[in-house]
Formats: sequence, C-alpha cells, structure tokens
Amino acid sequence: MECVFSIELPQWTKEYIRQNGEPFSDLEEKMRFVIELSRRNVQEKTGGPFGAAVFEQNSGRLVSIGVNLVTSSGFSAAHAEIVALSLAQKAFSCGRLPNRQDCSFELFSSCQPCAMCLGAIPWSGVASVVCAARDQDARAVGFDEGHKPRRWREGLRQRGIQVAVDVLRKQAAAVLNSYGQQGGQIY
Repeated sequence: MECVFSIELPQWTKEYIRQNGEPFSDLEEKMRFVIELSRRNVQEKTGGPFGAAVFEQNSGRLVSIGVNLVTSSGFSAAHAEIVALSLAQKAFSCGRLPNRQDCSFELFSSCQPCAMCLGAIPWSGVASVVCAARDQDARAVGFDEGHKPRRWREGLRQRGIQVAVDVLRKQAAAVLNSYGQQGGQIY
C-alpha cells in the first residue's frame, strides 16, 4: 500500500513564472498568463490543456499556479484549479485562504470549473473566480465535466464569491481545440 502522496509542478513552470513579471494589473493580463500556462502544458506534454492561478486580489501579486497534471501524474484530481488552490493554501499554511477586506484572493482558470473543482471552490477561501473557456468548450473536445447545477455561478455568489466568465474565452477555447486536434488524451 502506498503511503505517500505528492504532486509536483513541471520543471518548465519555474522558468515561466520567472520570465513573466508581476504584479499583474488587470483581468486580461492575468488571464493571458493562465491561458499561456495551459498552452505550454500541452506543448511540453506535461498534462492536459488547463491552467489556473491564484492572485492576491488587491495587489495583483501571483500566489500560486496550477496546470492540469492528470495524464502525467495518473491522479484524476490533479486538475489545474485544485493544484493552484492547494499550493496557495500550502503557501499560507492553512486549509482555507483568508478572505478579509485587506487580503483576499482570486482564482483564475482557463476554463469554467468542472464538477470537482466547483465543489472545492467554496471551501478554498477565494473571494472571486474568473474563467475563460466555457464548460461547453471543454465538452466539445470530449472532456467529462461532470454534473453541475445550471445556476452554479449564482450558487457561488450566494456564498460571497464573485464570478466572471468569458474573459478571453476564444483564446482559451483555441487551446482546448488544438489539444483535441493533436489527439491529446481525453479523460
């Protein structure tokens, strides 16, 4: 029986972070950074076509990143959002990110959350979620996004989490489509 569990970001991510300065000033700049993570993850053959990052909301400082590591780790829960949220919580040594007036966090994702990632968001501590591609864009390539409530955005808003969608959707959907056209593993 295995007694150790760990997920490690691919080596190329360290250089990518170093080359892409911060703080990030606006939604589109942050989303371009995340979409490029998803594209590089495919290019480097280190996982699926999804990227995510957690930023400090007020300062724009990058806290953590995540790329989809399902295919490279063999772990079905290694989605970009889960990786980014886990690394952010680890950086703050907490199971829930602080959400205060002076310190709050936002999750950027190259695609709307699947059922699993949606389930993790309310307990993560983020104050907002910003998405690029839509659920239907991922499903069109063949990904199983699971069952989600139709009004999932409203559900997050009722919990005090702001939601923005379709930020650079076309660019993020292009990464998904390219992955599918290249015969990338669909899971």
